[in-house]
Amino acid sequence: MPPPPPHAPRSHGLRSHGLRFAFGTLSVLPVKVSRWDREAARGGMLCAPLVGVVLGCGAACVALVLLFLGAGPLLAAVVAAAVPAVLTRGLHLDGLADTADGLGSGKPAEDALRIMKQSDIGPFGVITLVFVLFAQVAALSQLYGASWARGALATVVSAVAARLALTLAARAGVPAARPEGLGAAVAGVVPVRGAVAVTLAVTGVAAAAGALLGAYGMTYDVAYDVVRTALAVLAALAAAELLLRHCTRRFGGVTGDVFGGLAETAATTALVVLSLGN
Repeated sequence: MPPPPPHAPRSHGLRSHGLRFAFGTLSVLPVKVSRWDREAARGGMLCAPLVGVVLGCGAACVALVLLFLGAGPLLAAVVAAAVPAVLTRGLHLDGLADTADGLGSGKPAEDALRIMKQSDIGPFGVITLVFVLFAQVAALSQLYGASWARGALATVVSAVAARLALTLAARAGVPAARPEGLGAAVAGVVPVRGAVAVTLAVTGVAAAAGALLGAYGMTYDVAYDVVRTALAVLAALAAAELLLRHCTRRFGGVTGDVFGGLAETAATTALVVLSLGN
């Protein structure tokens, strides 16, 4: 293949590597990660919400097909929660469980990090997984029961909010707890201004998606849905930020497991907020 022309912008290549990094590390989609340096990691974490769009849309489509075939909202909710887990090989759920075990151990940072690195899941991890998955399925079931549009919107918004939480957690100033691993590769790579810009953009798009419910006559109060959808994203980020700060204090920084815990915390919070008032 001939080399790109001399006038080809370098930023185009960086965006391509960033997308590859995002989809290659945050999903099981067959995307080859060709660069593992800090620049690629920065682009990848800035593109993380796009991974949420793809995974969320995939989950919503499967759930809607089941509803069309006559399945109930509970089954649609289970599938909507399961598809993102399958498309990430349970990466975030595993991280959530390991983070819960580390925090629940009550041991010093070094010992807690060693517990998190073990392959088995302890009692704190199991309990956390059970309650988080129950909360996600319960919220999604209520939303799909209200209307297919609300359920689909919540599925996508929660998936995007989960990955947006990763963008914010990778901002400059947040240290890595270990010198190796995915957490160390992405810790501190995102400029604060870039993280804020992506947050504002995602929140605005989410609010616009909430407005579409009213535009197509699927809700009685357009303004209410706009505000609630935006608040769901902001509440998800606030919950993830609280966990991030706690983990940073306890472990001395972030790890790949902590990133997984942040994603699931954000997704669950978004779903709970979106289910209120239905």
